[in-house]
Amino acid sequence: MKHNISKLQRAISFALASTATIGLYATTAQAEEDANAKDIEKIAVVGSRAAPRSVGDSPVPIDIIGGEELGKTGSNDMLEMLKGSVPSLNVHQNPISDAASLIRPANLRGLPADSTLVLLNGKRRHRASVIAFLGGGINDGAQGPDISVIPGVAMKQVEVLRDGAAAQYGSDAIAGVINFVLKDSSEGGSISIKQGEYYEGDGDTTTIEGNIGLPFTNSGFANLSFQYKDADATSRSRQRPDAAYYAAAGVPGVANPAQIWGAPEIKDDITLFGNVGLELDNNTNFYMFGNYSERDVKGGFYYRNPQTRPGVYSNDDGKTLLVADLDGEGGISCPTVNLTFVDANGDTQRIWDVNNIAAYQQIAADTDVGRNCFAFNEIIPAGFTPNFGGNITDTSLTMGVKGELQSGFLAGAYYDVSGSVGRNEARFFIYNTINASMGADSPRDFSPGKYIQLEKNFNLDLSKTYDWGLAYEANVAGGLEWHEETFEVLSGDEASFMVGPLYEQGFGIGSNGFPGFKPSDAGEYTRRNYAAYLDIETPFTEQFLMGWALRFEDYDTFGSTTNYKVTAQFEATDTLSLRGSVSTGFRAPTVGQANVSNVQTNLSSGVLVDSALLPPTNPISVQLGGKELQPEESQSYTVGAVYQNDGFFFTIDYYNIQVEDRISQSDKIELSAADKAILKAAGVPNVDGLAQVSFFTNDFDTTTQGIDVVANYSMDLLGGYGTFALAYNWNDTKVDKFSDITGLFKVQRLEEDLPNHRATVTWSQQWDKISGFVRANYFGEYQGVHVDYDATAKMADAVVTFDAELTYFVTEAISLSAGAQNIFDEDAEKLDFERTTGIPNNNWGGKYYETSPMGINGGFYYVKATYTF
Repeated sequence: MKHNISKLQRAISFALASTATIGLYATTAQAEEDANAKDIEKIAVVGSRAAPRSVGDSPVPIDIIGGEELGKTGSNDMLEMLKGSVPSLNVHQNPISDAASLIRPANLRGLPADSTLVLLNGKRRHRASVIAFLGGGINDGAQGPDISVIPGVAMKQVEVLRDGAAAQYGSDAIAGVINFVLKDSSEGGSISIKQGEYYEGDGDTTTIEGNIGLPFTNSGFANLSFQYKDADATSRSRQRPDAAYYAAAGVPGVANPAQIWGAPEIKDDITLFGNVGLELDNNTNFYMFGNYSERDVKGGFYYRNPQTRPGVYSNDDGKTLLVADLDGEGGISCPTVNLTFVDANGDTQRIWDVNNIAAYQQIAADTDVGRNCFAFNEIIPAGFTPNFGGNITDTSLTMGVKGELQSGFLAGAYYDVSGSVGRNEARFFIYNTINASMGADSPRDFSPGKYIQLEKNFNLDLSKTYDWGLAYEANVAGGLEWHEETFEVLSGDEASFMVGPLYEQGFGIGSNGFPGFKPSDAGEYTRRNYAAYLDIETPFTEQFLMGWALRFEDYDTFGSTTNYKVTAQFEATDTLSLRGSVSTGFRAPTVGQANVSNVQTNLSSGVLVDSALLPPTNPISVQLGGKELQPEESQSYTVGAVYQNDGFFFTIDYYNIQVEDRISQSDKIELSAADKAILKAAGVPNVDGLAQVSFFTNDFDTTTQGIDVVANYSMDLLGGYGTFALAYNWNDTKVDKFSDITGLFKVQRLEEDLPNHRATVTWSQQWDKISGFVRANYFGEYQGVHVDYDATAKMADAVVTFDAELTYFVTEAISLSAGAQNIFDEDAEKLDFERTTGIPNNNWGGKYYETSPMGINGGFYYVKATYTF
């Protein structure tokens, strides 16, 4: 309880400190102030450096999701809110995936999470400290921003630019840009409480959120938002066969299920956002905005079999028990405990309960033969399943001044000078495990260390219109940006990495499943870059507009890059316009990807092994093909059309994105004896327990193409007002070039894990006292993968799910809502338990393929009460 109060006090302190100065954002604030609330939701800031324009008039595809629409999803997770409205956005849950279960990655247009630039009020958002080491194929090694900390209650609208925009905004914008625009009202507000759970009776979730707008002197506003959430874990598991055999043999303490597949537990998830603006004079505005967010997450790991787990129970794949001689000086020899025998038919059989083995009885009873001997079955007889978790803290602060210059050669120009800082910290924990090298003295819970991502930005932006004799004034914008990115590794508690006295006898070092970061692993890595850009829009006629963007960026590590973008829009008729763009782009490797090292536990050919992720410049990485990381380079083009007529809005856009030298985690490369000798010389711990090595690499090229269709129609219907919306995406990725470093299965996952077809159809209806919506979600065929290796993969069938919500307005201020996601409880693709070829995919206790784009948890229902003032 004290811990919870402490977190809340820190959050409130941050909010109060921020509200004194948090400020206004809008490239052309007056343009938005002159529009009514309904029109504001159709005006976008991203995609152009000129005045904000409507979605229909944009030469590039943009989705605008208003704050009210975000609430029509049944979820309080921002990723889930966006998934139903943005046709080419896919979001995966990762049930057992190391740090990827702490911060969920999202994929726009079939590209990894860090290929989409995220902005907050038009300013670059810092990325998360967590790197998705086991990111489900497409996201392996991705390090994107943590979108889940952004609450829907704080949003005025979300703008999604579905087009490459690195020439305008810099690195990471290969797939597009998502701009989260905070509410800026100076009055009113709301508070709501929501309670829900899955049809299975688990995942109980409570969310309390609120927003308030206040005047900030007579010339400004202070808009504050909060969200507090708790969510219990879910389990979509069945008992593992090996655990069932141990339980049936009488081994005490076998959990059922021994291994959990499901959503992690999220506790004390608190988020505070503030946005305040102040008019200093008629031509100058000061603004500042920021957030404080913190949550605790705990998820499941793989079950450690009490006879086969290397470095703990056996080092010969379960033939004999791993036994320690505690004398350490020769002493009395420890007996050999054979775990298998050959029956009368010549078949090898396992002895499931070691208590039935005479040699083990001598050890457990401390007889003269086994007095100074030790096996972990004595204290953990049923094996163990670690729980991996973390405390995630996210903070940011941006401030600036903007306005109109009144004199000099730039008189009439708009300027914006700003600075921002963002910090994301992940403190890792692993529970119910051991440091085997410490023997019986090992703790069971560990803190393996921290990752910290710190980013600083300074921007100068200028925009001015010029009369060049065109249809109307051309807009010229330019600016400078300085960016610093620091990735820091902090060592864990000593027990999480120490070399215990049993190491020389074959017992593993460090907290099993996620060894702690040693002091020698700790370090701070920094990179700086600066950029200059020029952006011009030229209206050649009333019907024909072209845009031109050029950006130069220089990094103090790998050098410089220059990128361009050309856009065009032609109004063929009053109702039909054509649009298109051609651009180049880049994505710089993150500082974390270039420097991080880590030990992961994963399955290889059905066997649980430890795998080391090393920096690409490590000697062993270089020996296996690693090189210093270089930026990805992209070329993309989009062509499309917009049709608008009498309440009907329709867009269709084809896109093609070619990315060269994509950055990702390599395939897991099996270590030879010679490789292990080099690793030992380089000081890598626990080398004998490592089976594989991976590293980040620029190894493959891809071509991604697709079609986005968005349609909306509103009409008077059934005595009220109805709106129909369609969002459809066809997406196809092909790997054009790769080597063995990437591997065939990784290629297969890149090309087939995401559904080629995605669609949502939504009907929203509004009456005086009642409103509601029904949404159908279509997910096309996708590759089902279980436990991340190819023996379990199969093509999964397409599926349709439905969401619905009904709201009753008790008074003008009070409303009550009830709804459900996946209302008919459609199951994800089930695992093939009758498989007769390859390795059975039910060995690990799952029920469903975890790559399911709809998740594996099934239907979720909820009720919500809202008070608006």
